Amino acid sequence: MALTSEATTLWFGDLMSGSGTTSLDSSDAAEFSVDWKARSEGEVGKTNPEELLGAAHSACYSMAFSNALTQAGHAPESLQVTAAVTFQPGEGITGSHLLVSAKVAGVSEEEFQKLAEDAKANCPVSKALAGIPITLEASLA
Repeated sequence: MALTSEATTLWFGDLMSGSGTTSLDSSDAAEFSVDWKARSEGEVGKTNPEELLGAAHSACYSMAFSNALTQAGHAPESLQVTAAVTFQPGEGITGSHLLVSAKVAGVSEEEFQKLAEDAKANCPVSKALAGIPITLEASLA
């Protein structure tokens, strides 16, 4: 069964001086303030599309990698995944870097790296981001 998730942004004004709020509608979990300064320079207390994309990528990758490890007989104790999504004004989103630290018993470094790369390639968000470089740095804790 397919699941469609929704988020809504309400924007006021022009790009440079305007602002808005992005709401996670399906879950009703949160509402975030957004504006150009937060997107182009970073601003405490406000998010941007790239941070939200990073949240989606890190969550999706965590699920895909956990599943790959478990199917290979190495259920992880824990995974910490950060997705650093880069935005260049005038150019757009230029990449996503996955930084992974994992506690997994009984897996060799070689198998761990192979499964990490496989999860990167097959995570649905990674597939949706096929137009940008996705890099991976994975280590066993």
